[in-house]
Amino acid sequence: MTVELVRTVLLRCVLLNYALLILMFLAFVLKGDAILRLHRRWFDLDRRTFHLVFYLFLGVYKLFTMAFFLVPWLALTLGS
Repeated sequence: MTVELVRTVLLRCVLLNYALLILMFLAFVLKGDAILRLHRRWFDLDRRTFHLVFYLFLGVYKLFTMAFFLVPWLALTLGS
């Protein structure tokens, strides 16, 4: 496995994960009430708690994407 292949895979992972992050954000903004109603069937959630949990999830997802894909890609790109 070459460094160029690893860089390509990491870049594709970054792009895919950020596309999913944007998609989840748009779903939350455009259909947040429907998502809340769906989750209220399973959990006892109020609107504030749902927004907090979703916002926290998006933040953690973004941090993991940066830590596991973006930073290694940058290190390999700048180190080459």
